[in-house]
Amino acid sequence: GAGKGETVNLLNEWMDPRHIQTRAFGDPTDEEAERPRMWRFWRELPPKGKIGMFFGAWHTQPIVDRVTGRIGAGQFDQQMGEILRLERMLVDEGVLLLKFWFHLSKDAQEKRLKSLEKNPKTRWRVTKLDWERFKIYDKFRKVSEHVLRETSTAEAPWIVVEGAEARYRSLTVGKVLL
Repeated sequence: GAGKGETVNLLNEWMDPRHIQTRAFGDPTDEEAERPRMWRFWRELPPKGKIGMFFGAWHTQPIVDRVTGRIGAGQFDQQMGEILRLERMLVDEGVLLLKFWFHLSKDAQEKRLKSLEKNPKTRWRVTKLDWERFKIYDKFRKVSEHVLRETSTAEAPWIVVEGAEARYRSLTVGKVLL
């Protein structure tokens, strides 16, 4: 609910969308689950000269799994290592890797979810899962802060963007890309 989709749509308006490939990742398919964890992301990387925008990329599932207790601290740290190795390899191969974290405070997230639910045109965007995850916002914040600290490197830093104000969010991301 922090405006990732809205921002990507706007970027496709501002730039030539023929050179932008947007990918969204949910739960792994059976084929993806049979392979190394990073395989599903690797095969979706755009070719040289194109821009790839990933929703739910390699950071998402470890966060969700740690918050929900599906993995322990050891496996979580192992996955952070995998992320760092992937990102280092991408950068070493010449990829400009920009990672944006759209942040919403707990109050702003609640306000956003309620606003989306009130509007008949956007009501569909808010699910029961969104509200379930909102209830454990503090756990998500704690684990996410750890991920940002562990995986923000000089070569591939996180750029934290306040997501509550649409114009600020869009202009911030646009300026960084420019």
